[in-house]
Amino acid sequence: MKKSVIAGVIILAAFLFSGTGLLQTQEQTVRPVSIRQPMPDFTLPVFQGGEFHLRDMRGKNVILIFPRGLAGEDHWCHICNYQYAEWVEAEKKHQIRKNLDLEIVFVFPYGKEMLEGWMDKFTDQLTDIENYKNPPEPEKLDERGKARLARMKAAFPESFSYEKGNIPMPFPILLDAERKLSSGLGIFTMEWSGSKIDQNIPAVFILDKEGMLQFKYISQNTFDRPGVDYLLKFVKILNSGF
Repeated sequence: MKKSVIAGVIILAAFLFSGTGLLQTQEQTVRPVSIRQPMPDFTLPVFQGGEFHLRDMRGKNVILIFPRGLAGEDHWCHICNYQYAEWVEAEKKHQIRKNLDLEIVFVFPYGKEMLEGWMDKFTDQLTDIENYKNPPEPEKLDERGKARLARMKAAFPESFSYEKGNIPMPFPILLDAERKLSSGLGIFTMEWSGSKIDQNIPAVFILDKEGMLQFKYISQNTFDRPGVDYLLKFVKILNSGF
């Protein structure tokens, strides 16, 4: 009798501390993930308040967007602001999260104070983009200047503007200040695209409703990020059960 009781206790303990046990609450170690592999669970604080637990997203598609962040000392990447505004407007116009069973998550490798600085500069960054696209005397530009102007207009076809201090925040903005997630995925760096500063290599990960990684894109240069329409088409494919 005693032997059977002891054996039962051992079996129960093994179950509870196994990969499927009820007491496994420790965060998984984050490592680079291959396509059609499960994304490791993680928890990060949210800029707007509270915590984000990836495991709570089961049953939804998830787009994890890792903006570059800083592009130099006290200089934020303009493309990141534009990219964020694109997603805000897509949500505003089409309710993409509701209609596609989707959550969109932005992850920065900084703490809250740094993100407050990003938000504070947001309006100015978008104004800079409009000024780049609309120089005072475009006809006087040399060939190099004209080529740069064409590139800017191609990279930033839309115009966005928000009041300073009133930046929309419909999506969770995660604070990866210790870089556990970005470093674990291999996208945090201190030198990229000509600048030596703590930053992410811009990246996009799309998870299906089971938490499996189905799409991964890590940028090779500042301008090569996939657009909103392209990524949403991929989510629609996931929903079709390809």
